Amino acid sequence: MITLDKTGEGGVVITKLDDLLNWARLTSLFPMGFGLACCAIEMMGAYASGYDLDRFGIIPRASPRQSDVMIVAGTVTFKMADRVRRLYEQMPEPRYVISMGSCSNCGGPYWEHGYHVVKGVDRIIPVDVYVPGCPPRPEALIGGFLRLQEIIRKETIRAPRAVQQIMAKRMNKEGMIKDESEMKNMEANRDQSEGDVRQIPIA
Repeated sequence: MITLDKTGEGGVVITKLDDLLNWARLTSLFPMGFGLACCAIEMMGAYASGYDLDRFGIIPRASPRQSDVMIVAGTVTFKMADRVRRLYEQMPEPRYVISMGSCSNCGGPYWEHGYHVVKGVDRIIPVDVYVPGCPPRPEALIGGFLRLQEIIRKETIRAPRAVQQIMAKRMNKEGMIKDESEMKNMEANRDQSEGDVRQIPIA
């Protein structure tokens, strides 16, 4: 028996599985609670009561194994790049990355003379949303989260992100192996042709 509420409507909701899973994911984003540089101050301000990210279901977690969003807030040095990559690999799928600030997006003011700075965090991990600014305001970070929610809303379980990334990586690896084998074959043929030329007697 279906009970009726005050509006007179039934208590059964019919929807697609994709919409249900995506709604659950985009309304319960758990970003990892860590910061790299001055952009992290603005990220902390967004978490505070003045902006209250809890109303979006965004609650920071202290462990990468409980997080599904990484906010790269600040300058990524080559020394820190390995740690960022390791934290990203410890996050469960589906996982998302927000690049916050100019330093994380493209190296920022260290672009030309910063020999120790990675010129964009997308060179070490895939990025879903870029938030511009130096540093960006908390409103800009909230806009980045809203953009990420729109990306999650369009996902489907028929083509999961993790499987797509694994297949793309495998295809790239197979392509590199194929190119290397073709290069080796070309070098072997060239060496063989040079040897044949050297063996021709001169009358």
